[in-house]
Amino acid sequence: MELAHLTTLDFDAAMIARHDGSGPRYTSYPTADRFQSGSVSTHYIEALRERDAGHADAPLSLYVHIPFCDTVCYYCACNKIVTKHKFKADPYLDDLEKEIGLIRKLFHEAPVVSQLHFGGGTPTFLTNMQMERLLKMLHANFRFADDAECSVEIDPRRLEPGVLKLMADYGFNRMSLGVQDVDEAVQKAINRVQPVAVTGQVLDEARSLGYKSINMDLIYGLPLQSVNTMYRTLKTVLAWRPDRIALYSYAHLPDRFKPQRRIDNDAIPSPQEKLAMLKLAVTTLLDAGYVYIGMDHFALPDDELAQSMDEGTLQRNFQGYSTRADCDLIALGVSAISRIGHVYAQNARTLEEYHEMLEREELPLIRGLVMNRDDEIRRDAIHSLLCQSKLSFTDMGQTWGIDAQEYFVEDLDALRGLQSDGLVEIDDQQVTITPKGRFLSRVVAMRFDKYLRMGQPMARYSKVI
Repeated sequence: MELAHLTTLDFDAAMIARHDGSGPRYTSYPTADRFQSGSVSTHYIEALRERDAGHADAPLSLYVHIPFCDTVCYYCACNKIVTKHKFKADPYLDDLEKEIGLIRKLFHEAPVVSQLHFGGGTPTFLTNMQMERLLKMLHANFRFADDAECSVEIDPRRLEPGVLKLMADYGFNRMSLGVQDVDEAVQKAINRVQPVAVTGQVLDEARSLGYKSINMDLIYGLPLQSVNTMYRTLKTVLAWRPDRIALYSYAHLPDRFKPQRRIDNDAIPSPQEKLAMLKLAVTTLLDAGYVYIGMDHFALPDDELAQSMDEGTLQRNFQGYSTRADCDLIALGVSAISRIGHVYAQNARTLEEYHEMLEREELPLIRGLVMNRDDEIRRDAIHSLLCQSKLSFTDMGQTWGIDAQEYFVEDLDALRGLQSDGLVEIDDQQVTITPKGRFLSRVVAMRFDKYLRMGQPMARYSKVI
């Protein structure tokens, strides 16, 4: 497999510092802060019925949000409910069953699922009995392709014996392990003490059960982190040789996320130290043979994520980079966001509202967006830049029936400063993100975000680096 055209990376710390700022992650476009309340349920139901009538065989992803955690990690910005009482998940599973039933009624035949992802919260908060109940629900209402990619987010500290085997028996073949940092002082500062031996045991069991494409999450910029702690973490993680590594930047937003208020501001690394940690991590991972996928993701060359990038099928969705060609997503559970065709739809954000709407036998949707043609064109352009590091004018023209250079004339003009800094190249054929610009791909993508250019109010985004 030839990946050279995508793997070259030039880490220019000065240029990254110059262009670092806040911006969307573009797991969707338009971004979720553009969603509006209103008649989203009607549009979503219409989109599902349209899919059933004319595109029933198109690829379909499922996402299930399990919001419970039995402890709070101070850095976390996820939608979660902290409790040690497992029985609190039972009424939530009742509601999930109702939501799944309402969705299933909209299809003549059980839809075929090519991807399934359990996220949270902590999906393995559930007992084995609760987990099996959820799995049986899904298999009773959906058909799963023989090669379906089924993945789960794992907190190695929170696993009942036998749960990995149970999930493997139901087709789960991928997982993401939260590691963050192996230094005990850092772990205490973020309230996530996780012995290295515990993580290693879970990894060994998963591999013995046939899980593949195992990802490990790391975070840089946490309190008490340094270049030295990052080095020790990388050394430990590389000894495990995970198939994928996600290297996230910690976004300290205590005004927005209450748990972060427990973090000592004085313990947070300086921007210069944080950038030095990132440089060390990138250099170390590349030297160890990992391929830079984009933004914060790395993978071994023979992993499906790297292969899909090479084959042009890499996509972005609400779970980040994904391996299958662009497909519809049905998202289940509190706060989950679906996309069917040109419709985005988000569920209620609180358990109370989620439950009340399902009690009325309503889909628990509170807001969303119906993409117009310009939204869809720009979504395609942004995802091409983030997944392939280029935007082909010819491809866009053939796909959308436009003169791409004319259509994006304002956007291309906005790129001139980045072009002068050597972050992008622009010619008559395409826009190409250079090796120097790949770590700033979000900055490039923002130039094609019409809502940002129009100056519309937006959420407080995380820092790009």
